[in-house]
Amino acid sequence: MELKHRIQASYLAVAIIWSTTPLAIQWSATEVNYLFGVTSRMVIGLVISLALLRLMGLSLHLHRQAVLTYVAAGLGIYGAMICVYWGARYIPSGWISVLFGLTPIVTGIMARRFLGERALGGIRLLGVFLGIAGLMVVFWGSLHFSPRAWYGVAALMVSVTLHSISTVWTKALGWQAHGLEITAGALLFAVPLYLLTWGLFGEPWPSVIPLKAMIAILYLGSIATVLGFAAFYYVLRHVDATRVALLTLITPIIALWLGRWLNDEKLTWAVVTGTLLILSGLMLYELGERRSR
Repeated sequence: MELKHRIQASYLAVAIIWSTTPLAIQWSATEVNYLFGVTSRMVIGLVISLALLRLMGLSLHLHRQAVLTYVAAGLGIYGAMICVYWGARYIPSGWISVLFGLTPIVTGIMARRFLGERALGGIRLLGVFLGIAGLMVVFWGSLHFSPRAWYGVAALMVSVTLHSISTVWTKALGWQAHGLEITAGALLFAVPLYLLTWGLFGEPWPSVIPLKAMIAILYLGSIATVLGFAAFYYVLRHVDATRVALLTLITPIIALWLGRWLNDEKLTWAVVTGTLLILSGLMLYELGERRSR
């Protein structure tokens, strides 16, 4: 398969996985304790990724650039994901994808500062303002959705920030490694932190794991973590950080409808309006990218 087609296939895989991940996170964060849900997912992902590395004849490198890349990627896997799982208890699954739609804007600002990518201006700046306006509308809607929904919105924004830092840092290091190797190395960094966090908070092992939560954890651990992260880091290796983040332009609409269809989640006018503003901002941002080229 040509490089272009491999990149396109990986991009499509990440888009599909990111569209279904929010609902699976919601199920595994509410049906059982959220720390058990995210920690068990990452342990499963680590075991599978190490096994695949061995089967494919790959190995983990331990030179300085490799270790720094594992740490940079692990920051996103630990910090960003634990915030998502914590916040998923307070908001519908579709909101997770909507709020992550702001990732290109946050990533673009950081990429300009640390990667020397194009300055924000003109149409792209308008896109930024529309995205922020959409966030404000969603936040306002969360205050009327439930008393603690704003907890989830705030946690997701912390997650978006940490994910963007991780993306830009990983890209800045510029190590040309196999996506699966970066995933395995990042999980080796993140999993001990998850286990430590679980131990510090003294969360018990669940006495019963509902079938829906078990299926969600297995899906997240195998498909979303191993295939999803490996495909993401493969795309990140060949495409600039801002355009990788534009994956979130596709996923919110699919995630919202999956939440409505499979989880009976209501679509409020505030969320719909905020989503349209965020997506319009991202479309303008992408248009500005094309024109600047």
